[in-house]
Amino acid sequence: MTPTRRATRRVLTLLVAVFAATVTALGFSTPAHAITHSSATSQLSAAGISWTSSGGCSNRNVPTCTSFDGIRQATITGIITFKRASGCAVTITAGTETGHASGTYSHWNGYKVDIRLSTCVENYITRSYTYVGYISGWGHQYRAASGNLYTKEGSHWDVLYYTCGC
Repeated sequence: MTPTRRATRRVLTLLVAVFAATVTALGFSTPAHAITHSSATSQLSAAGISWTSSGGCSNRNVPTCTSFDGIRQATITGIITFKRASGCAVTITAGTETGHASGTYSHWNGYKVDIRLSTCVENYITRSYTYVGYISGWGHQYRAASGNLYTKEGSHWDVLYYTCGC
């Protein structure tokens, strides 16, 4: 490789590194990474958030389990932010386990959790967020200022975290 080519390669490498650092510093980095079930449950426990599983298990491939394997860090941070802001007791009833609707912003891809109904949660969501309307086949939907969506699906709230809501 010629000296000119080496110098050009170094300059390009430096420019890419500076660009990547700038993008990250400005908050335009890639979406939050997926974490393990263990990491998620540790954070949820520390925040006072409980979870339940109708099958008494956490296997992601069993629909009666409640798993957090592959959940996005932004989703965990989002539900913790919700609990702190609302002051409500929060119980997660579904995470990333199979058996939910597919799609980019799905349970499986780590963007959603289901939470148990309670008067406190209902009052906080309906008073604090903007009513979007009734989504046929899903339920009544509310949008937080962060863009996150809370849909009352009859027996639970289905929560879609685009961001951590911080």
